[in-house]
Amino acid sequence: MHLTNSSTSVTARHRRLLRDSAVAVVCAALFGLLAVLVTRHWQPLERFDLGWVGELHRYARDHKIWTASVQTLSDIGGTITMRALLGIAAGWLWLIGARMLAGWVAAQALVGWAGQWALKLAVDRQRPSFTDPVSHAGGPAFPSGHAMASAITCAVLVGLLWYRVRRRGRIAACAVAGATVLTIGWTRIALGVHWPSDVLAGWLAAGVVLGAVTAAIELWRPGALARDVRRVNWRTRPRVQRIVVPAVRPPRGSDLLGDGADHPDEAVR
Repeated sequence: MHLTNSSTSVTARHRRLLRDSAVAVVCAALFGLLAVLVTRHWQPLERFDLGWVGELHRYARDHKIWTASVQTLSDIGGTITMRALLGIAAGWLWLIGARMLAGWVAAQALVGWAGQWALKLAVDRQRPSFTDPVSHAGGPAFPSGHAMASAITCAVLVGLLWYRVRRRGRIAACAVAGATVLTIGWTRIALGVHWPSDVLAGWLAAGVVLGAVTAAIELWRPGALARDVRRVNWRTRPRVQRIVVPAVRPPRGSDLLGDGADHPDEAVR
């Protein structure tokens, strides 16, 4: 029985490692293709970008209240807000003893921030320019930092919540996360500070970071993230449930982070 469980656990970890690596590789390939099209000024893509930005700018210029609302949404979903949320999550995980999971969250934020600026400086794309802009933003355009940060943050938070809720909660979490990412990306185009391809590039870059960081930690410490997931589930379980039903086993390993010991204390054995 022990050998069977161990073999199943290893196979599951390999599947997850393959999945995370595939996400990173596919997103990197698509990002690279998009970057080539942008730097070579591929005409169909440029026409698409110009068409969207031009139409939205004219509407934003003529509807001040609507534009102010879009600017507010963009500010709320900014990179500082998103990374602050990851910082809070990492701090909480560290305090309850889920140190590897806390490091995973922190690494997503830090690698995302560094990768964003490395890619921006490498491509050095100019932002849309208007004689009567409705908003301003500094630095190169490609990829969109707002789009990248929001995608990383929402994916990480959904991942942390996934095994704490049932099916309806998961659907709701994914719906809210998806709507948030799409809305923030759209506000950057609507305000005329990013091209649509910048936003798409931000989402692809987020996929690279999410997959690569998770795969790297799993290679470094196989099963450690899964053990921390179970530790979080066990330590945040209602106290009354721990006393009344002490024999209840904590949740099994997560599909996101792997399999390991069933009780958090087994992680150190």
